Amino acid sequence: MSASRSLRLNRRAAGGLAGVLALGLSTAAAGQDMLDTLQLHGFLSQGWVTTDHNNFFGPSRDGGGSFKFTEIAANASLRPHHDLLLSAQVLSRRAGGDGRDARPKLDHGVVDYQFVSSASRTLGLQAGRFKNPFGLHNQTRDVPFARPGILLPQSIYFDRARSLALAADGGTVYLEERIPDGGALRAQVGFGRVQADDDLERTLRLDPVPGGIEPRDSVIGQLLYEHDGGRIIAALSAARVKARFERDGARDGQFDFQPWIVSFQYNEALWDLTAEFAVRESSMEGLADIGADFDITGESWYVQYTRRFHPDWQWLIRYDSLVSDRSDRSGRDFAAATGLPAHARFAHDWTLGLRWQPHPKVQLGAEYHYVDGTGWLPTEDNPDPSDTRRRWNMLLMQLSLRY
Repeated sequence: MSASRSLRLNRRAAGGLAGVLALGLSTAAAGQDMLDTLQLHGFLSQGWVTTDHNNFFGPSRDGGGSFKFTEIAANASLRPHHDLLLSAQVLSRRAGGDGRDARPKLDHGVVDYQFVSSASRTLGLQAGRFKNPFGLHNQTRDVPFARPGILLPQSIYFDRARSLALAADGGTVYLEERIPDGGALRAQVGFGRVQADDDLERTLRLDPVPGGIEPRDSVIGQLLYEHDGGRIIAALSAARVKARFERDGARDGQFDFQPWIVSFQYNEALWDLTAEFAVRESSMEGLADIGADFDITGESWYVQYTRRFHPDWQWLIRYDSLVSDRSDRSGRDFAAATGLPAHARFAHDWTLGLRWQPHPKVQLGAEYHYVDGTGWLPTEDNPDPSDTRRRWNMLLMQLSLRY
């Protein structure tokens, strides 16, 4: 081999090696850039609940109260591309019962792709298990640091059948238009199947009936407007949620739930005022032979004032009202037809809360409730409605940590 040809081959080899190294370094750099976007977070909260009558989140009316209110979560997000986001959270939540609900579950897990992302507009799609855009708090309801109090208003963000509103498996499209004066208009529409679970069966009192409830295709949407950087927030949420109760050897039941929620919030530096109003149409067909058919329209609303009186402290006062059937607000017709207490059909709740955050990752809260009615009491903790009291008091305390 001539010296000149050997030199040319060496140059080609060197050039090829340089190309491979450059590609490898570029890929490694891209991989490193992607890993730089990885975020890992989580939280842990432990609550204590005591009541004078009725049970809430465990045997709370016993002398020592109940510690069966625990939330543990871990979440991660990664942005492989500036238009693509991967996000998921696993949640373990125990709220009374026998502890089976405390098994870790996928709270949400989405692939979020933005088709348009500019200074004035964002248009995107989420696919997977997405949090339902339901009122002002549903998408962050399982994060203790994001809630205004220990409990959200139970008339709208009910815990006894939370799976119905929590999340759905499918896809959601969202659009945000940013307005030059500091406002923003957001729209979101989701299609999928909700996480109808055992809690819905218990609430409908179908758990003794052989069979099981299966979610069907549903739709949920929200239109939200923010003015002046979020000083004023107004929203309209609506949904059509369907499920089927599949019985063994008998006709299936068809469940339909249609809520409409109007939300308003006014924020100042040291205080905020929040109000939400909901109308809930719900029905069951096909279970007339066991007396489980119904067609009712319920009503919920609350008004809440929150005040920050120190950088680390805030208090709140709230009035929360639930009526299961607008045509029978007192529950008397229900009691006459079923023999169950009339107070199971409504709940009116006065709440006082106090929160202290001595460190950005530590939060302590206390909350007192005076409740007239048992309309949102968890049925798992109170299997016999006749053993409940109409007027009752509740005190909650909670410690929350995050990383």
